[in-house]
Amino acid sequence: MLAWTIYLSFAGALVEALLPKNRPALARWFALVVAVAGLALALLSFAAGATNHFQRSVIVDVPWVSGMGIHYLLAADGISLVVVLLTGLAAVAGVLFSWNIDLRTNEFFAFFLALIGGVYGVFLSYDLFLLFVFYEIAIVPKYFLIAIWGSTRREYGAMKLALYSFVGSAMVLIGLLAAYASSGGHSTGLVELAHAGLPASEQMWLFPLVFTGFAILAGMWPFHTWAPTGHVAAPTAASMLLAGVVMKLGAYGCLRVAISLFPRGLDPWGWSFLGIGSWRDVFAVLAVIGIVYGALVALAQTDFKFVIGYSSVSHMGFVLLGLVTLNQIGMTGAVLQMFSHGVIAGLLFAIVGRIVYERTHTRQLAELETMHLSKRLPFASWAFVLAGMASMGLPGFSGFVAELQVLVGSWVAKPAWTVTAGVGIVVGVAYTWRALQKAFFSDATPSAHVHEHGHELAAITWPEVAGTVLLFGATLAVGLYPRLLLDAIEPAVKTLLAGGVR
Repeated sequence: MLAWTIYLSFAGALVEALLPKNRPALARWFALVVAVAGLALALLSFAAGATNHFQRSVIVDVPWVSGMGIHYLLAADGISLVVVLLTGLAAVAGVLFSWNIDLRTNEFFAFFLALIGGVYGVFLSYDLFLLFVFYEIAIVPKYFLIAIWGSTRREYGAMKLALYSFVGSAMVLIGLLAAYASSGGHSTGLVELAHAGLPASEQMWLFPLVFTGFAILAGMWPFHTWAPTGHVAAPTAASMLLAGVVMKLGAYGCLRVAISLFPRGLDPWGWSFLGIGSWRDVFAVLAVIGIVYGALVALAQTDFKFVIGYSSVSHMGFVLLGLVTLNQIGMTGAVLQMFSHGVIAGLLFAIVGRIVYERTHTRQLAELETMHLSKRLPFASWAFVLAGMASMGLPGFSGFVAELQVLVGSWVAKPAWTVTAGVGIVVGVAYTWRALQKAFFSDATPSAHVHEHGHELAAITWPEVAGTVLLFGATLAVGLYPRLLLDAIEPAVKTLLAGGVR
């Protein structure tokens, strides 16, 4: 059943491409039906997974290239089910917040659904060759969505994103080919390679190569610069997908491939410099720098969308930090943070890029603070208040549980990581409230030479309300009852820590 999330998405993309160009309403409704169907399948599969305690189950396994041991192998455990559910939510919300697209509407949704299909494929692949194919498929639609329907420096943003993605992909491919050759070249299955017994000396260089290749897409500092640029250049739905699920592809690859296949690559080197004595320490330091750096740069931004873009770099740092804690609570928090950041960042980008920008035609905080949007767009104002509270990690929202677990896990691993990451949390509160005050609740008045923004702003539409409620409901539900997802994540993390992939 879960495999149909992939098939429906790609079939939907093909149908969208063939729809009449003069029927934008048809393209929108068809895309919504396909996205809702994918979400429904994800929900049903998640419920079914609970009946077998979220143990790994094989969905499809047929030989593909028998001579090389390549299989079309789809499977899912608790981690897969959580990120597939996130993808379904992001897909439905992305369609709803793209209801205003009227330029080549059918082509937009064709690329949109193709991207979603690729993401579903990555999260369900248990053959590394198949995973890599889906990973590359997801890159191409991203480029066109930004280059054709984007805004600020869209060609530059699209090209930068594509180049960074392909460089990371090349690193991953080299690592996977080396692992395949070292294992004897009998299979590309994730389980088989994980138990192939690769020499520790090889794992010591394969791990940083593959982890970095995936972490580039996860926005790891200092390879993060594509992310804010891409977010700002992208149309709203593409920004939501970039932050909501595409960055999660990178984090998922770090966990599912790099850490699972090359666990000995995290062993101590036998010497240390400035307290850094393993690749685990290296990537933890980079993650912590990303948390603090992203927050500080977000605090200094004057473009509303750049604030959210750099905040994503900061929040994804928590994911990477949690992964390298290598303990149950830290890694569980990292996976939960993938889901949490996906829905919260998607909501923030929707409010800024769709609800606010499409009505005010500016993202400059200096201009927005003279528009008194709390009175003219009260729905957007209070939606951002709630989304901002969730982003800051207030209790009652998913971000609180996720970041708390990451911080506890990092304290167990090395307290200094937690202390430094805490600085990023404090700065995160500052940039969120600064943006909130300037964009919505400022008492500033226009300068004498600036025209008063007195024109009526368009009313909030039903797709915007529906998308907001969907994403906010998700973060609130998980925040109030985190066991909804923790029961799925914990067994998979425990299995990984007990001896890798099974």
